[in-house]
Order: sequence, then structure tokens, then C-alpha cells
Amino acid sequence: MGTPSDRAPLAERVGQLLDEGVPLTIVAAGDPVLRHAAEPYDGQLGPALLARFVEALRVTMRAAPGVGLAAPQVGVPLRIAVIEDPAPVPEEVRLARGRAPQPFRVLVNPVYEPVGDARAAFFEGCLSVPGWQAVVARHAEVRLTGQDEHGRALDEVFRGWPARIVQHETDHLDGVLYLDRAATRSLSSTQAMAERWAQPTPEEAARALGFELP
Repeated sequence: MGTPSDRAPLAERVGQLLDEGVPLTIVAAGDPVLRHAAEPYDGQLGPALLARFVEALRVTMRAAPGVGLAAPQVGVPLRIAVIEDPAPVPEEVRLARGRAPQPFRVLVNPVYEPVGDARAAFFEGCLSVPGWQAVVARHAEVRLTGQDEHGRALDEVFRGWPARIVQHETDHLDGVLYLDRAATRSLSSTQAMAERWAQPTPEEAARALGFELP
């Protein structure tokens, strides 16, 4: 049985959350909210509250810092996520990973499907799994459909690192963490990543740690 706040209408719960101030607290792996599919957004918050919530997600993502944040990561089980990537990386990394700057975007009820069969594997982390990274093979190109925060239709193809970001955030809305898709032998602490596996691609890590790449 949940607490009264767990059973309260979402609008009331989100309002209380926002009244506590931003940045919001990011919940960590082990919290059930990260392991259940989020509710489709169909106006539960209303325009004004939605705008406040989106702004809180933006502030929280930037403060973390991260390149994406899904509503369940702040304890709100709604199919809403935000992404933004200034991509401040060396040219070698940018080219190897297909990392291009992404403006701030709001994804409402997003769904992705692969475009083609190509997959790309890179180390990936998550704000809800602090201190760790692992190699995840993901679709190199995806078609994302859904809406933005104003209800306008979204139908866009993402490639490279932006495709990885939207897959990661949409997975959160389905109760999936990146660790579910990772090569478990690649799991590395943030310190080990900095000391050993900072190369643009994970080939050296694959050889040393004994995992396969696509």
C-alpha cells in the first residue's frame, strides 16, 4: 500500500514536488518508479503546471549535469522527458560517436523504432545510476514519434549520439535502465573510465575486459 502522497492525483503530487524547489532530487536505481512503465501524458498536469514541471526538469538536468532526464527519474510516472546536449567534446570524439549539439527539447509520449539494422556500442551512464558506466549497443538510427510540450506532433529521425540519447530517455519511460541492455563485463566505475577507457570508442575496453561489440 502506498503512502497518501503516492495515491494523490499526479497534479497535486507534482505541485508539491515543485514547491520544494529546484533542482529536483534525482531518484536512484532501486526506486520502483524507475521500473514501471510511465503513464501516457494526456493533460494530467494542465498547461501551467506542465510548463513549470518542464522547466524544473531542464534546471535539474543542467545542474546534474546530464544530456537528458525523464520524469520517472524525479519520481513522476509520466511519459515526459527532456534532452539537451551542447556536445563539448574533442573533434575525434565527436566524429567517432556521431555526437552533434542538440537544442533543449521536450519529448511527450515518445516512441522510437529502428531505422535500418546498424548498431553502435559505446560507454553510457545514467544520472540514476551514479558512479558507473557500461557499454551499450543501441540502434545507430531511430525514428522518434510523439509530441512536444505544446501538443505538436513529433516525427523525426535521430542518428549517432542523439539517437542514443532519445533511446536512453524513452527507455526510462518504459521502466528500462541502460544496465538492462549493457554488456555487463564492461561495467566500470567513473574513476576507471577516466583512468582507462576514455578513448573515443570502446574497442580497447572490449579486448581487456572480455566483451563483444556488434
